[in-house]
Amino acid sequence: MQKRSLTNSNTTNKALLVVGIIFIAFNLRPAITAVGPLISSIRSDMELSNGIAGLITTLPLLSFAVLSLLAPKISYRLGNERSVFIGLLILIIGICIRSVGLNITLFIGTALVGVGIAIGNVLLPSIVKQKFPDRVGLMTSTYSTSMNVFAAFASGMSIPLAQGLNLGWQKSLLSWGVLAIIASFIWFPQLRQNVTANHVKKHTTSKASLWRSAIAWQVTLFMGLQSFIFYSTVAWIPEIVHSHGMSIESSGWMLSIMQFVSLPTTFLTPILAGRLKNQVSIIIGIGVIYLLGIIGLLAGQNHVLLIVSIVFIGLSQGAAISLALALISLRSEDAVQAAELSGMAQSIGYLWAAIGPILIGSLLDLTHSWTPSILVLVVIVIAMTVVGIGAGRNKYVLESKKLSPQ
Repeated sequence: MQKRSLTNSNTTNKALLVVGIIFIAFNLRPAITAVGPLISSIRSDMELSNGIAGLITTLPLLSFAVLSLLAPKISYRLGNERSVFIGLLILIIGICIRSVGLNITLFIGTALVGVGIAIGNVLLPSIVKQKFPDRVGLMTSTYSTSMNVFAAFASGMSIPLAQGLNLGWQKSLLSWGVLAIIASFIWFPQLRQNVTANHVKKHTTSKASLWRSAIAWQVTLFMGLQSFIFYSTVAWIPEIVHSHGMSIESSGWMLSIMQFVSLPTTFLTPILAGRLKNQVSIIIGIGVIYLLGIIGLLAGQNHVLLIVSIVFIGLSQGAAISLALALISLRSEDAVQAAELSGMAQSIGYLWAAIGPILIGSLLDLTHSWTPSILVLVVIVIAMTVVGIGAGRNKYVLESKKLSPQ
């Protein structure tokens, strides 16, 4: 009887942990993706220039880049569970401060939003590696899909909340704090578990040796290059298709389609990756479909081909981001290594993400044509595929020996 009770308790704790991970993932994008549709209202209300308004979208990415390196250090002292909870609290505070309605609070709050999300971004792969070592693919699929669903949902709900319910941009953005509060209550029981403080592990990863690892750099560059493409297309796809004759309304729907068609590949790719001996074939497939999609943006007035291209880009994006997250766990020997590799990959990755939209827009200003920008994306896709082939090899980042089949 006691054994059965203990088994039931462990099952309940596991289920609660899975629900907690899903709700953490729910909060890793909405506070950012909800801003884009409201940027014109924010700019007008706060009397901001276009350049300053652009900081609202790039500031969280810069916070990601800085905090991604610091998050593993926080987890060493406090443990993953407490660190993620603190990240949620910072996110809630940032959302509240951002909605006060002053210029200074807008940017301070936005930076704090990035800090809070960065902690969750980095430590979720470590938690998955530690708690579900035999289910890395499935758990990565679950939380990355959850993240993307609410990212798309937040983009679509911003205007209805602000205008349909007459909440205005401040309360529309503030509403996402409710989701973070719910997640904090669901995650709270994890604080009663034995703290997974990484500094007590027998195995510790030398930061210097990790940064000298070829595979670690390949995983990092794969994360960075796919981030470059993702944020560049999210920022400019509506403008690109509008330049080919689509209406503003249809251009906006193209962005929504791109995000929603990514969901199946977001979910399925890590599961497939976890079952294969290596992930090279998946990466080549992503690269080929991505290339077809990006090249299709040169289709001119052929709207059918443009729509097919958008679908191909969306499918590739979903597979690329979820595979990048899965590779962090698959190429790591333990949770400590996963946390440090996650910090390295996401720090550099989000620096690339911040550069992408600016570079693509600057090329448009210089050339008054989308062709050079699209050709840059083609080059980035090829580079992503090349480094991805290296990252997909069956090796750990700090081991020369091959892994057993995943």
